[in-house]
Amino acid sequence: MINLIADILMAAGALGAGAYCLVLSRRLSRFTDLETGMGGAVAVLSVQVDDLTKALAEARKASSGSVGQLTELTKRAEESAGKLEVLLASLHDLPEPDTSTPRPTVKRRRRTVRGEEQEAA
Repeated sequence: MINLIADILMAAGALGAGAYCLVLSRRLSRFTDLETGMGGAVAVLSVQVDDLTKALAEARKASSGSVGQLTELTKRAEESAGKLEVLLASLHDLPEPDTSTPRPTVKRRRRTVRGEEQEAA
């Protein structure tokens, strides 16, 4: 009698374990499905990583070219600044303008508009 109860409990445990394995198997197949599951998400992320790697390589190429151009422009600016300093220093050597005589003033007259030109405007 005890053997019969033990066998029934053993069969129930085996059926329960089988049902549990079936549920896990279905969940795992949905999890690794390439279209809707985690496998699809991993595949999409892999493609995005490849795209970002390419974009990063292009950005590095562009930045290295920009660094060269900026270095060249900086050198030119420094040379120009040196020339400007020399020019400003040479301006200090010029004599002061004579302020005792007033500068001539220029009078400007407006042209009178004729009647025909006024109508055209």
